[in-house]
Amino acid sequence: MNVVQAGQTIDNSRFGSFHFSIIFWCFFIILMDGYDVVIYGSVVPSLMEEWGISTVTAGAIGSYTAAGTAIGAVIFGLLADRLGRKRVIIVCTVIFSLFTALSAFAAGPVIFTIFRVIAGLGLGGVMPNVIALSTEYAPKKIRAAMVSFIFCGYSIGAIAAALFSKSILPVMGWKPIFLIGGLPLLLVPFIAKSLPESASFLLSKGREEATKNILNKLNPELKLGRGVTFERPAAMDPGSPLVKLFEKGRALSTIMFWISCFSCFVLIYAMNTWLPKLMIEAGYSLGSSLVFVAFLNVGAIIGTIVFGRLTDKWGFKKVMVPLYLLGAIALSFIGLTQNAFLAYLLIGVIGAASVGVQNISNAFVSQYYPPSMRSTGVGAAMAFGRIGGIFAPTFVGILLTMNLTPQLNFTFIALAAVLGGIAILFVQEKHAHYRNESADTAVAHNQNKVG
Repeated sequence: MNVVQAGQTIDNSRFGSFHFSIIFWCFFIILMDGYDVVIYGSVVPSLMEEWGISTVTAGAIGSYTAAGTAIGAVIFGLLADRLGRKRVIIVCTVIFSLFTALSAFAAGPVIFTIFRVIAGLGLGGVMPNVIALSTEYAPKKIRAAMVSFIFCGYSIGAIAAALFSKSILPVMGWKPIFLIGGLPLLLVPFIAKSLPESASFLLSKGREEATKNILNKLNPELKLGRGVTFERPAAMDPGSPLVKLFEKGRALSTIMFWISCFSCFVLIYAMNTWLPKLMIEAGYSLGSSLVFVAFLNVGAIIGTIVFGRLTDKWGFKKVMVPLYLLGAIALSFIGLTQNAFLAYLLIGVIGAASVGVQNISNAFVSQYYPPSMRSTGVGAAMAFGRIGGIFAPTFVGILLTMNLTPQLNFTFIALAAVLGGIAILFVQEKHAHYRNESADTAVAHNQNKVG
């Protein structure tokens, strides 16, 4: 009887069509997630004018949506470790795309807010599970880069939202922009057929044949047949998965991940909800301000691809901390310049230091925890982070009522980047799963040599 270690087989696999399929569909889902988040900020000036709502009310709607994402991250993160990541990804995709499209039919702010909150549940639940699933199937040598690249989809979606809004808003109004958000509903059957279920989840349920089929697709040369069995993953200890995030020396790092994620979401939601309005306050037109949203996410994509690859060489902390600090500096200076080129450059740096850092952080958190609690760990970090998403739109809305200078508005937002950088400094990598996994592999290798 040949015993195979599924995780090791995946770690050592070569990139192929199996991985490409995962990247393609996960990238698409995250693209639509990013599109959904950014369209609200793009249409805020139009909604304020049409419904006669204040900046505080507009900010509160964004905050309520973020509250939905926080609840969704916790609920669906916990459910995925029990029911399977693939199922939860599909359910969450249906929820956020359906209720985004329904938002186009809202006649006023109350119904609109209800639809946005329900869509937020799906948005919050889909992201940690996409992170967990893509982390599990990524070859070890390119894991951080692959997961980070998938989350470039968020920025592509955000750019699409800004550009569609710029072209559609003046001609057709804001409603068609939300209808586009329902596109994933048409592709759910293809997503269900193409995405694999988590191998560790299948083995925990005793579904070895399903695991063999997946690994044979991952590497057709394996040809795993009847004479093969798998090393079973360790049984989950009784107790709450959330409590386990604080065991075995992980408590401080768990809290630091939560604070870092909070900081990132303050930056992301402050920028995506209010950047057009903030740039209008700084003297730019609405059309130019929507282009700034596009540049914000171009910076996020470049930052994710370049620095995400560097984390595989240098480590996460050496990349994330300087990026956070660069973001704080760029935010502090953006309100001082009237030079359009310099403003675009600074906005790009802010994108790399907010969405880009969060994309890299997703890979960091997902590799820090073992597979049995990966969805819970990522979901909990993102749920706490979404509190930053709840706080930021209302906070910036209040700032705008105080008639401060543009520089002061941006400087207050920059404090979040400083806090995030400090938090990452205190993450203890010695307790990370990837460090312990490497140590266990080395011990086993030495034992085999002695044997």
